[in-house]
Amino acid sequence: MYDGNGTGRRHRRVAAGVIGLAAAALMLAGCTSTATGSPTSTSGNSAGSGSNAPKVADASFSITPSSSGGAVNPTTPIVVKATTGTLTSVTVTNTVKGTHVTGDLSADKTTWTSNIHMGYGSTYSVTAVGQNSAGKQSTQTYTVTTMSPAATAYANVIPAPNVVASTGIGVGQPMVFQFTKPVTNKQAVQAALSVTSTPNQPCSWYWINSTEVHCRAQTYWQPGSTITISAKVYGLDLGNGVYGAEDNSVTYHVHDAWVAKADGNTHQMQIYDNGSLVKTMNISMGRAALPTHVGAHVISDKQQTVQMNSCSLTPPICGGPNAYNETEFWDERISNSGEFVHENPDTVGQQGNSNVSHGCINLNATDAQWFFDHFGIGDVVEVANSGGPELPLYDRYGDWDVPWTTWSAGNA
Repeated sequence: MYDGNGTGRRHRRVAAGVIGLAAAALMLAGCTSTATGSPTSTSGNSAGSGSNAPKVADASFSITPSSSGGAVNPTTPIVVKATTGTLTSVTVTNTVKGTHVTGDLSADKTTWTSNIHMGYGSTYSVTAVGQNSAGKQSTQTYTVTTMSPAATAYANVIPAPNVVASTGIGVGQPMVFQFTKPVTNKQAVQAALSVTSTPNQPCSWYWINSTEVHCRAQTYWQPGSTITISAKVYGLDLGNGVYGAEDNSVTYHVHDAWVAKADGNTHQMQIYDNGSLVKTMNISMGRAALPTHVGAHVISDKQQTVQMNSCSLTPPICGGPNAYNETEFWDERISNSGEFVHENPDTVGQQGNSNVSHGCINLNATDAQWFFDHFGIGDVVEVANSGGPELPLYDRYGDWDVPWTTWSAGNA
């Protein structure tokens, strides 16, 4: 929570309107804090009434950040201390917006500490009121200014929480933060990220590229788990003048362990629910020229109808015998390179005996709809004996095909 500076709307979230962010070790800028005027007496009397009565010192205060270092990081707490006397109140006000930064006063009334963050590029008036032992009141006013970063970036989550709010996620779903600008201070950022799970399943972070980092456990998540992913990156230097725009935290719930095992030799796909075989389907996978990747795939999207055009692939295939432009039904994406599990009525005669597709796993209409109804985001399709290469790490999601010894070592 922070007193923002109103610099614009959030740019989020990924994957169908997402939304969709652990405390950071901050690279603090300097600070500006100037006291204006002297302590002002507003009420009360000095001790004693005779001319020989000892004088009681007025209440006085100190503030950090101090006046020597320039604009401060907005996550820097404001601390006001009574160097003599005690504090009655401290008010911190955004001079433009009129909003307030709240704080806590210590039990002995000698220290006040802010408990929410300030906003970027803002100036705050700090008014401290206190009194000496004789009840004489004093007031001091300070100014604190916060830094204006060159740019800010959001830490969005995949999948977007609203996409899986009613269904939960599958056991294969990695925990993902995707930043809206490249991150160069990866170690500092990674230290600000956390994943907690119930039951406890420690996971490790691995950077897919400069904007995306994933966390997974050694094995698939346990069904029924609750997982909270957090990025405390507000005020954190992400590198190259880019700072975290806000913190982000999301909680996911893991549903049953749905795992499909597709075999290119038997041309069948066996369906397991929490480890029990519940169905076997005839399939046709990718032909020799366009083989399906082997390894664990994770469902990242599902649509009842998809127009599949090979010109949209990377690299594109816009002509020749391997080109295609077809409408397919009951589609569940298992890689970004164009692999889906879906219905294909044109290959029903080959399903169960040969691989003739463009890389997808083809099913008949009945099996495709059943699969669509039971499998969703984060569920797993393991492909074996397809003749294809291993699913690449970057190909949404090749995470589980990276050996744990490599993954757990990290690459920040």
